[in-house]
Formats: sequence, structure tokens, C-alpha cells
Amino acid sequence: MSEPVQAFETKSDFAYRQVRDRILSGELGPGSVIQQRELASLIGISTTPLREALRRLKSEGLVELDAHRDARVSALRAEEARDLLELRRSLDPLAAALAAERRTNADIQAIRAAADGLAPLPTHPSIEQLVAHRRFHAAIYMASHNDLLIATLEGLWDKADRYRRLALRTDRGQAARDQKAKEHNALVECVALGDCAGAEQVMREHIDTSLGATAVWRLGHPDSVGGT
Repeated sequence: MSEPVQAFETKSDFAYRQVRDRILSGELGPGSVIQQRELASLIGISTTPLREALRRLKSEGLVELDAHRDARVSALRAEEARDLLELRRSLDPLAAALAAERRTNADIQAIRAAADGLAPLPTHPSIEQLVAHRRFHAAIYMASHNDLLIATLEGLWDKADRYRRLALRTDRGQAARDQKAKEHNALVECVALGDCAGAEQVMREHIDTSLGATAVWRLGHPDSVGGT
């Protein structure tokens, strides 16, 4: 059953949200063909707003469209995984350091609220769990008060979520999940205390041992990927 269009949301925006969620949740897997008529019927719209949504998703690198309007979900690529990791190794620590330097009381409250109840992603994360993870990192980005940096990191996030799902196909183990929880808590405290160097270092370690780093390794070793 399709979800209702939200107030003030166009049909194209609704279609974009629906398809994007299906891609990020893994319901529409990497490389899979998007059956446009069937999908439009499933979510309760015509094919016109769906095609508009697909063009928008193409601009974000999540969908591929050919001249005949055939559409498929973009495949996962080792090069893109590497590029994402390289960018985040540089930009996330910078955002954390700036957050510790520039955070306001409201920023600290937002970061603590996002961290409340946050748990490392399980093997099969729901959209809600992915959103909670994103909300925490976004709160740190916002506290940097660097609009260009925030926009850049936000733009990387959707692509990175697909690689996180790939990495989660293998259980990280409790020790690794506990370590990620400690890093989340350390980031909160470093930012709240204004410890720029500490926040930068914790975030760098957080990225170096992230699911994105695991995805780079898995895509570089095709036998470990399981057919993707």
C-alpha cells in the first residue's frame, strides 16, 4: 500500500522520496532494473512524476538512465567507495574540529539529543536506524557552522549509505560495535568540551575503521562481496 503524499509535497518529490528510500534500504538493489510502470503503480502515481524523480536520482548518482528511458539502480563500484572514503577521511575530521571550536549551546543540545539511544548499525539496518546514524553525524556537521562543508558532507551521505549496507553483510562482531559506540560518545564529549584536536582525532579513527573502509576492502576483493 502506498504512502500518502505529504502536505505541500509534489508528486515528483513524493516519487523521489519513495524510490530513494527503496534504494537506500536495499529493496532496489545495486544494478537492479527499475520497472517504471510497476513501480509507479505500486506507489500510486503516474509514470511522469516517477521519471522526473529518476532524473533527480541520476544527478545524485543513485540511478542510471539510458536513451530509451530504461532505468537501473547504479552499481556499487570500488573506485567510488575509495573516493568516498578519501573525502570523508579529510572532511569529517575537519567538521568535528570546527564543531568543537564553534559549537553553541544549542548545537551541543542537538548533538546530545541525536546521540541519545544511538546504537551502531546492525547487520540489517532499517531506514529509521540509518536516519538516526545520519542525524548524529549531521548534528556535528551543523555545529561546524561552515555551510559549504555541511553541504558537501550531506551530499556524500546517500551514496555512502549503500556502501555501508555492503559492509554490513558480514557481522562486525560485538567488540567492533562497542568500539563504535565509544567513539560516538567520545565525539560528543570532545565537541562539548571544545577539544578540537581530540574531536578531530576521534573522528579520523572513526572513519578509518568505518563501514565505508570495510566496503573499500570488500570491493577490492571480489570473492568476498557475494556477487555484487
